[in-house]
Amino acid sequence: MKTILNIKNIVAVLMISGLAFNCSNDDDMNTVIPTPTEQDFTGIYAQQDQMGRPAVNTVFVSSSAKDMFNVTPPSQQGAAFQSMFQDNLMGLSPAFANPGDMNALGLDAATFTGLLATDVLSLSLDGETTFFNPNSGALLTGRALADDVITVELILIFGGEEGLTNPEYPTLSNDNVDANDKPFSASFPYLASAW
Repeated sequence: MKTILNIKNIVAVLMISGLAFNCSNDDDMNTVIPTPTEQDFTGIYAQQDQMGRPAVNTVFVSSSAKDMFNVTPPSQQGAAFQSMFQDNLMGLSPAFANPGDMNALGLDAATFTGLLATDVLSLSLDGETTFFNPNSGALLTGRALADDVITVELILIFGGEEGLTNPEYPTLSNDNVDANDKPFSASFPYLASAW
């Protein structure tokens, strides 16, 4: 429930931001930018949630460890949570049931969960921004709105060594949601128009 609410909050902020950019035809460049003395950043701030890659926290963090994971800095997550991620992967996916099993990236369970346990969304500054592009082979270099991230994650979890072309568990390797229900916009903020 917490994850769903956080995603709804993010979507709401993005939608409101989009409206704020589109509500005015005032382009006379009289923008007021607050000076540092006008900004108040005093107070105590605490991280409440962590979700760099979609579904990673939801699937691989055990219920009893959610709060701890959410407040752990990404630089410490791998050491603290990789073994939990691996145990949960091994219990979840028959594609990793045997010693030496790998996924479509050629990663065994320990290496794959080591990558996932540091829950950050990587970003390529000089290449393609995508969660996965089968045509170029780019992987985890960012995320475009149209990227089918859940299917990519399902392939890497359940697809086995040939998951991209011949998944071991095809019914578990695709969410069968192949496109957004409305086209994305070609201009900022790029989200689809409201229904």
